[in-house]
Amino acid sequence: TVVATNPLTGCSNSMNSSASIIIKALPTDYPVSLGGDYCDCGVGIDVNITGSDDNVEYQLYRGVTAVGTPVVGGGVSISFGLQTAGGNYTVVASDPTTGCSKKMNSSANVVINPLPTVFTVLGGGSYCEGGAGSRVYLSVSTLGIEYQLYNGATLMGTAMGTGSSVDFGYQTAAGTYNVVANNLTTSCSNNMAGSATISI
Repeated sequence: TVVATNPLTGCSNSMNSSASIIIKALPTDYPVSLGGDYCDCGVGIDVNITGSDDNVEYQLYRGVTAVGTPVVGGGVSISFGLQTAGGNYTVVASDPTTGCSKKMNSSANVVINPLPTVFTVLGGGSYCEGGAGSRVYLSVSTLGIEYQLYNGATLMGTAMGTGSSVDFGYQTAAGTYNVVANNLTTSCSNNMAGSATISI
């Protein structure tokens, strides 16, 4: 309200009208959770918020780009589904009743780990029964990557990459040999190209 005072006469008068100021509450802050890393060509990583307010809209952002459409809260956690693009994910809550919006304080990072580089399986061939077998090797390797040799579904040997070719030695069992590369840090795996067939 406002009161007007004339300092010469000492007379005062209250103005007839008034103005009201209302502070509208911001949407509640809920943590953005999950995120993490996954292997390239995988299904992605889930991003969610641990709670929500009724009738408040929640929009997921990757950087400054909106991802999908807003999800209306119902007092429970909200999953925005599996996210396949790497980046920092945040959530903005908007209350259509009050017009107030709030960016949730936390965020989730999605990191895409590359698959091991594909190299070629070489060797194989036929050998006479009772002989030394046939040699199987990988054309090149990546330092620190684990390479597993399989005959069908049977693990025949393991070797660590050195940056050069990997020699699995002479194999005596008949069959088709394949190699799987495993990154022990990221848990990402990849099948190497080609195969080696051994016959007796």
